[in-house]
Amino acid sequence: MTVKVTVGVRVSLARIAARFTAAVTAAVLGVAVAGAPALAADNEYVQYYAVTSASENLGAIAERLLHDSGRSAEIFKLNAGRRQPDGGSLTDQNKLRAGWYLVLPWDADGPGVQYGFLPTKAPAASGTGTSADKGGSVPDGKSASGPAGQAAKPTGPPTAPGGGSATRSPAGVVPKTPPPPSTGKKCVAATVSSRPSNWAMTRLAADQAWKHSRGTGQLVAVVDSGVDGRAAQLSGRVAIGANIVTGDGRGDSDCMGTGTAMAGLVAAEPLGELTFAGVAPEAVVMPVRVVTDGRAADPVGQAAAIEVAVSAGATVVALGSHVDVTQAPVAQAIKAALEHNIVVVAGAPVRGGRPAPLDGAVLVGGVAENGKPAAAYAPKSVDVVAPGMNVSSIGINGTKTFVGSGTQYAVALTAGTAALVRSSHPELTGKQVAHRLTATTEKMAGAQADGWYGSGMVSPVAAVTQQLPEETTAAAGAAAGGRASGGGGARLAFVLTVLVGLLLSALLVFRFRGTMRRASAGGVDELDNDWPAGPVPGEANDSVSSATGSR
Repeated sequence: MTVKVTVGVRVSLARIAARFTAAVTAAVLGVAVAGAPALAADNEYVQYYAVTSASENLGAIAERLLHDSGRSAEIFKLNAGRRQPDGGSLTDQNKLRAGWYLVLPWDADGPGVQYGFLPTKAPAASGTGTSADKGGSVPDGKSASGPAGQAAKPTGPPTAPGGGSATRSPAGVVPKTPPPPSTGKKCVAATVSSRPSNWAMTRLAADQAWKHSRGTGQLVAVVDSGVDGRAAQLSGRVAIGANIVTGDGRGDSDCMGTGTAMAGLVAAEPLGELTFAGVAPEAVVMPVRVVTDGRAADPVGQAAAIEVAVSAGATVVALGSHVDVTQAPVAQAIKAALEHNIVVVAGAPVRGGRPAPLDGAVLVGGVAENGKPAAAYAPKSVDVVAPGMNVSSIGINGTKTFVGSGTQYAVALTAGTAALVRSSHPELTGKQVAHRLTATTEKMAGAQADGWYGSGMVSPVAAVTQQLPEETTAAAGAAAGGRASGGGGARLAFVLTVLVGLLLSALLVFRFRGTMRRASAGGVDELDNDWPAGPVPGEANDSVSSATGSR
């Protein structure tokens, strides 16, 4: 009897295990499918090119529009498998068809490059093959090939599954060689001050935070007049950037000096007798030019500049005074950047402007050494303040010192502080970093929170080192949630396997005990059909008696 019961248990276990294995597999597969990311939407503004002849190939197109045939792989990744107007799709870099549309990296430039929604119908016949196809459109109905200052560049590469970028733009890459010097007729030759002062850095005391963070690993986009990539104190830490005004693809030169001054406040590093230092001296600056000698980008161009910074992988975006946050396209671009986990720092709008709700962005007001506001800001529009009057920084074209006044310099100092926090607290989201900037300020004497001074003067050392109870609570909750639900499908499978094991063990005990009771009582007629047939009642009793006697 003992042997037969054991065999029966093994048979039953095998059958039950097979059934539960199938159930577990179905459950895990179901979770995996439900958690798969959705494909990117097609209704996004992109930069694209209409193929004019089957003799074209991606290498030649990349060489002509990106000045590098090796980047044909980028174009292929952006377009492989997408359905074309004729029903075909790109599967081979050397096999194209006339009428196909190729999405391009944002920095493509040249004849035939267009910007707008990707058309769904084949382009109209063109004699030259380089005229703009009318199938696409740009925001606010503007032409993709409008005058300088309008958005003729895309606002970033297509969105990949999961919300990331399909490809990272080269604008965030530091070039191997510095750019040529600026030679424009209206470029500033020198910017000096009769009353230089470093009160701003003395007031913020950012150096006290450097033993905890120096901004390492952070890419800070400065959206203003460009940045002089030849500045000694920024050597090796100025990315190529972008020029929205002229569309020439680079932003690492500066004819006005304001963008370079902002970059210096963010990331300048002491060098020999040049002792000035920015807030985050190990951060990298990415310049996005929206203004140059006599020309400035319109609101659509300003929005494009923000989204170019997003596409390049910026972790912090500092918006200069030539970006108007009260304009709808700009506000929309800021919201999109916040959704990409980027810290956006901008100047608070002046009185009379109607700021759009920008929850998560940091709006900064500038102040003078005596605490006087640098501008008449709109009521309750300021989140924090920072030095913005008579602020010293680095100059352009070899000028050692720049001194200027304006909200953009307060923005730069706050953006540098954000870079310190992002480097020292990589676990925080962009919105959490913004909250930390406002929650750790130094209160202004006689000022009320949410008034002219917001929550107070930004404090680099407090922003990096101060412990916030709300962050501790959130971290504890996240850790508990991770223990309960982390691990994805593998952890789910493990939990289900444990449950199955417990269920099988319980079933085995009940089956075995029930079988033994019925066998001892001499009744085997009601045994589960899964068990093998036992001996006749008399033999069963003898077996049990014998077994009992042997014990």
